[in-house]
Amino acid sequence: MAENRDMEEIFSKSVRAGRRTYFFDVRSTRAGDYYMTVTESKRDFNEDGTPFYKKHKIYLYKEDFTNFKEALNEVSDYIIKEKGEEIISNTVRKTEEVSEKKEEPKATPKEIKEEPETKEKPSTDFTEVNFDDLGKE
Repeated sequence: MAENRDMEEIFSKSVRAGRRTYFFDVRSTRAGDYYMTVTESKRDFNEDGTPFYKKHKIYLYKEDFTNFKEALNEVSDYIIKEKGEEIISNTVRKTEEVSEKKEEPKATPKEIKEEPETKEKPSTDFTEVNFDDLGKE
């Protein structure tokens, strides 16, 4: 019964960010109070090219909202202050990809070594973190 309550969509907001999507979902406790789950879902591909999603989830309860928001604001303000709003990693990554493509000689068939085939199963596991015990002394 608790699983059905956890699956019930009370309110949800998603944020797309490249290959990642962040889901902010409102859930209900057994007592009928609300809490939030934040899920990061990252699209990846199996060796055969079929897509799958890696998911990680955290739980946030009302008593932690203020500290969480303050820490998020402080850390994001620090990053913007120190590095600005320009996304450096994308520029660097694209530059590295271009230079790698130019510098890499093509392998001849004799140089290509076959590696053993390993197939990964799509992950449906969640990393769940429970904050119930934090701040209660």
